[in-house]
Amino acid sequence: MSSFIIYPAIDIRGGKCVRLIQGDYNQETVYNDSPLAAAKAWEDQGGSYIHLVDLDGAKAGHPVNDEVIGAIASGVNVPVQVGGGLRTVDDVKRLLSLGVSRVIIGTAAIEDRAFTEEVLGTYGDKVAIGIDARNGFVATRGWLETSEVKAEELAKELASKGAETFIFTDISRDGMMQGPNVDAIVALAKSSGRTVIASGGVSVMDDLVRLNQYRQEGVGGAIVGKALYTASIDLVEAVRTLK
Repeated sequence: MSSFIIYPAIDIRGGKCVRLIQGDYNQETVYNDSPLAAAKAWEDQGGSYIHLVDLDGAKAGHPVNDEVIGAIASGVNVPVQVGGGLRTVDDVKRLLSLGVSRVIIGTAAIEDRAFTEEVLGTYGDKVAIGIDARNGFVATRGWLETSEVKAEELAKELASKGAETFIFTDISRDGMMQGPNVDAIVALAKSSGRTVIASGGVSVMDDLVRLNQYRQEGVGGAIVGKALYTASIDLVEAVRTLK
């Protein structure tokens, strides 16, 4: 594992850059009316990869904010990854055609295995699998439902089908500024033998330093949202420190 990447997160709802607490649509804070302006700001501060979530899409079951996503993908000079409501091959194809570098399959990885295996077979490393877990079990549909599938079992199975990158979120930590669930993240990387990007709970610089210690085990980066918007982590400093 050569580098540890910090992914500034931009969650899009109603065309604006927002943050939710534990995925609760009733607990929303608007941080920027322009997600594109937010993306450019993170790029200017050293962000080398932007993480986008189409929150409307996650709820609707299909991407909704294509226009905003396309504007960001073409408006920054760094790669962009997008998740939220991707359930069909057409969804994947369309977002990649907008200039998105990597799409994230979440709910469909549980609910539509044939689709998941098809896009992994067709698009390879342009597809990441988002595994959102509640008490170790995979949650779906914008975290509104919890399955009976264990996160590690799903990762192992999809790694065997060609998945190279997993994005792991412990829902109980998301937006709570309590630090990531490092044990679960490392366990997922070891059991799958693939790269895992940590998401949820990163709140201070020490969280990133801690995760970075497990690069050799497959922890390839961290998605950081609220901590950047509240300035409890300075992106410029974080990028410099982790180099």
